[in-house]
Amino acid sequence: MTTTSNNSSSDSFFNNSKHDLLKLMLEKKNIRFNTQAIPRQDESTSLALSFAQERLWFLNQLEGSSATYNMPAAVRISGSLDINALQQALTEIVCRHQVLRTSFHTVDGHPVQVIHPATTLKMQAIDLQALAPIERRTKCQAEIDREAITPFDLEAAPLIRCSLLLLSATEQVLLLAMHHIISDGWSIGVFIQELAVLYPAFCAGAPSPLPELPIQYADFAVWQRKYLSGQILEAQLNYWQQQLQGAPELLQLPTDRPRPQIQTYRGKSQSFPVSIELNDRLQSLSRESGTTLFVTLAAAFSTLLYRYSGQSDLVLGSPIANRNRREIESLIGFFVNTLVLRVRFEDNPSFAQLLTQVRETTLQAYEHQDVPFEQVVEALKPQRSLSHSPLFQVMFVLQNAPMDDLTLPGITLSYLDRDSTIAKFDLTLSMSETPEGLVGDWEYNTDLFDAATIDRMAGHFHNLLLAIVSNPQQPVDELPLLTPSERQQLLVEWNQTASQYADDKCIHHLFEAQVEKTPDAVAVVFEDEQLTYQQLNQRANQLAHHLQSLGVKPEVLVGICVERSLAMVVGLLGILKAGGAYVPLDPSYPAARLSYLLGDSAVDVLLTQQDLLSSLPSHSARVVCVDTDRGVIESHHQANLVTGVSANNLAYVIYTSGSTGTPKGVPVEHKGLLNLIFWHQQVFAVSSSDRATQLAGVAFDASVWELWPYLSAGASIHLVSDRIRTLPVELQDWLTTSAITVTFLPTPLAKEILGLDWSDNKTLRMLLVGGDRLYQYPLSSIPFKVINNYGPTESAVVTTSGIVPAGLETGIPPSIGRPIANTQIYILDSQMQPVPIGVAGELHIGGDGLARGYLNRPELTQAKFIPNLFSADNSARLYKTGDLARYLSDGNIEFLGRIDNQVKIRGFRIELGEVEAVLNAHPQVQQAVVIATGDSSGKRLVAYLVASAEMLDILQVRVFLKQRLPEYMVPSAIVTLDSVPLTPNGKVDRNALPTADGEISRTHEYVAPRTPSEEIIANIFASVLSVRTVGIHDNFFELGGHSLLATQLISQLRVAFSI
Repeated sequence: MTTTSNNSSSDSFFNNSKHDLLKLMLEKKNIRFNTQAIPRQDESTSLALSFAQERLWFLNQLEGSSATYNMPAAVRISGSLDINALQQALTEIVCRHQVLRTSFHTVDGHPVQVIHPATTLKMQAIDLQALAPIERRTKCQAEIDREAITPFDLEAAPLIRCSLLLLSATEQVLLLAMHHIISDGWSIGVFIQELAVLYPAFCAGAPSPLPELPIQYADFAVWQRKYLSGQILEAQLNYWQQQLQGAPELLQLPTDRPRPQIQTYRGKSQSFPVSIELNDRLQSLSRESGTTLFVTLAAAFSTLLYRYSGQSDLVLGSPIANRNRREIESLIGFFVNTLVLRVRFEDNPSFAQLLTQVRETTLQAYEHQDVPFEQVVEALKPQRSLSHSPLFQVMFVLQNAPMDDLTLPGITLSYLDRDSTIAKFDLTLSMSETPEGLVGDWEYNTDLFDAATIDRMAGHFHNLLLAIVSNPQQPVDELPLLTPSERQQLLVEWNQTASQYADDKCIHHLFEAQVEKTPDAVAVVFEDEQLTYQQLNQRANQLAHHLQSLGVKPEVLVGICVERSLAMVVGLLGILKAGGAYVPLDPSYPAARLSYLLGDSAVDVLLTQQDLLSSLPSHSARVVCVDTDRGVIESHHQANLVTGVSANNLAYVIYTSGSTGTPKGVPVEHKGLLNLIFWHQQVFAVSSSDRATQLAGVAFDASVWELWPYLSAGASIHLVSDRIRTLPVELQDWLTTSAITVTFLPTPLAKEILGLDWSDNKTLRMLLVGGDRLYQYPLSSIPFKVINNYGPTESAVVTTSGIVPAGLETGIPPSIGRPIANTQIYILDSQMQPVPIGVAGELHIGGDGLARGYLNRPELTQAKFIPNLFSADNSARLYKTGDLARYLSDGNIEFLGRIDNQVKIRGFRIELGEVEAVLNAHPQVQQAVVIATGDSSGKRLVAYLVASAEMLDILQVRVFLKQRLPEYMVPSAIVTLDSVPLTPNGKVDRNALPTADGEISRTHEYVAPRTPSEEIIANIFASVLSVRTVGIHDNFFELGGHSLLATQLISQLRVAFSI
């Protein structure tokens, strides 16, 4: 039976030995507990609430009556129960403790507690003896659950309920429920101990043997408010303000679902055991380190949170009994306080070093425990949110050992466990010491976490404890979390993608084989022109012969810079047939970029068109104009060529953006492309009856994917004209009239296309999406499959792929699927070790699709293409993508954004993709892009929105954001756009976004300053906020102001007005 003795607390991380040890350590530092006597108060008057009570009263006023702060207990009573003696004992306890007969009221807007006269406590008896055994058990459990979830009315005393379930002549269940505002975990122990003394006395007809209580809880509440004031309060608060300055407001644990805008407190719990052997080793480590088991477990739990969240600075809460005075040890009441423990991992400490840090933090917190948590919150003034608790969201508790069954005259009392349905925080880990070892109880919010996630987390904590006692000197980043079976699943089972394909040929060989099968089938169509397979083959052969005459052979790079046309396809195929590798150049690129690409690639030959020559920069390549040189080209043979090119030779070099500002050339071999082709044809069942599109810019690697899987399968490719390829409605009409069966669309365009009505389209069977993060699921009415794809240029276009379920609304963006054939995915931490399911890490790619590296960039190649330590093949490599991702429990992968897309604003780490995801969930927002702007003097977030409605209410969007994000994640400026600028490759062009130059979107009329004072204030507002104009009705915070800017504002206003 779980109870708590007077010298320990289930609310505290200190049981008897730990309390004494820490007290001794504090006394060595000349820290003494306050010994001033607490005076009695006149109970006939209305008395103030304690600080803790005031917080619960406020929450009750804010949220209304709920069972969130109920404290239920169910006790099985076996034997011959004297109901009258039990009733008398319960009444005596309520009589002794005034707080149990206290109600809470509002007087002049302030809460007061009113103590009511002692009366007989009503105990409802519910007779279940006549029911059948199964029905009796069901009814008993229903009554236990009902009692636990029935709210209290704080204005109606007593705030304690008792019921007695009569199961048989010798078996009963006592149901107790108290509101937390009058009780805590220690108080339950006091209650049971007094019951154990009073019941035998009343059974024997004797009076109460308990001595009168020296004071009551209301005396403590009044004393606390007087004691915690002036210098004492200031000194204690100064510690907490310094200790928590700059601490993160939210612990961003990976969750299974997005955080609701209003915290629900819906919860469950599950437990796990820690063996006696491991418990003994933890105790030994604690003694050897000069600390306590609480500190060791808290440090271990903090390490788990660090490894899960990636936050090197985190805070967690831990309750403390707050009964460091003898006269309050025997009282029932809400004494428990919550301490906020900050743990830092910036320098990757060893666990031994972390123990020292947590020990010192704990001692200092214990020294300043008198300040109620409510006062700390009020002093720090964190950004408040209805979606999570302030300061911390995860709690750690070390509880006392559960007591054995309690034997009284004629009866035995035993505690009945019940599954919790309430979680006051995101996550609470309660560790209990038992004769069998430690037991951990994980209470979690079910709106955030699934049971399977918590089960994994508990297993990882157990693994962490084993590693810690084995080697406490090991850095916390290197402590193993995963079990061997988990490593096997992540590294091997989910990477079993081996598939046979013909790697003894090249792309053009596959095309030539198809020409033999269907020479007269249409191969490529552009507007009113088309080529059959035979015609395309002949023209490409002629060009290839001409290129060979110019020295093109295997490993020779050939540039191609032509407009979208049939000649583009002929040129690409001709270069491959000549044995060369093509380097696509978009004619729309600025001259400076084209100059860099031509110079860096050093192409020997450049295919282009006559009308583009004047726009090309100077270069040294031999020029072949596919239009004006057509006569020379057509003089060559139409027969296939023999070149000696193999699958290990280069197929193309495509340039991708570089973080240094200069593009990087990515050379890909035929083998990588062959793997893509065969996987694509098999998975998507490509046949000669398919009509596919070519929409991407030729310099975008998606164009590779759009061409070769279809031209090697006998399908026809339809080139989309530049006029319609970015216009959703016109593009949809063209897809329908052209009877397209498979199409690829860049993600931003796909999002708009998916929002259209597709009831008239009967042919499209597959929409392939990629290039950016997809946030939406297709409607269930969509008549085709949507496939989300992911892959960097460095891994032959596509690395992972998965079907997007239609009509699904999970709040989490669609996954990017699983690795394609002959491809391996490893999601790793900074130590190159696999992270657990659900935890974010850097996505690494291995397999046949990997590029050679970067053209002319040996150092960058060495840094990004690294040895694959998980492969038995010594030559195997991994590509470090720089992308954040996590495995989902079903083996699919969720893309989270770029590692370099994380920014810090005012010291807070922000993932821009998270802000974009919230904005994209707004019903009036069609598309959102968020960037960080500014310099070393200060950065700010700017959001660019494309509206889905005619009028976008910016003020409403701000309210929407503030309900879902902390203040520091709300963009300072919001800019509306007609459309988001895209790169030629179809990705969002962040560099082309207009500057947020201080223009303000208002929902009210602008009223200019009217007086000199108003003009001074408006100018200071504008200067601090970096906006052009401020009107007298503009709100500082709605214009992007925050707490740090507010201090600058106040300072400048004081100077301006000599305040």
